Amino acid sequence: MGQGFGQEMPRPHVRENLRSVTRYLVIVPVMDSPIARLFLENREQAAEFDANTEEVSSMIKGITPSVGATGVEWDKALSAHSATDRAKATIYDLVSHRGR
Repeated sequence: MGQGFGQEMPRPHVRENLRSVTRYLVIVPVMDSPIARLFLENREQAAEFDANTEEVSSMIKGITPSVGATGVEWDKALSAHSATDRAKATIYDLVSHRGR
């Protein structure tokens, strides 16, 4: 008798449809409260939430951010924000920090 004991073996899992690793966490200071936005390597937005959460604190712990998302690489991703908000935005590179 085979390893399936008379039952069909399950098919192997397909992992090709998984989303890429989140690369950047950008905190944009807007009027009411700051917004945290997660972006993939290509700067496609993966999530958006309140930046005053405990999860954000744990994600950025120990990471030195850069300030200002005014480069052309951020134009499309942050087009909904003013130039002032983009200049004050804090960018955390989550992937380069993992290698440390």
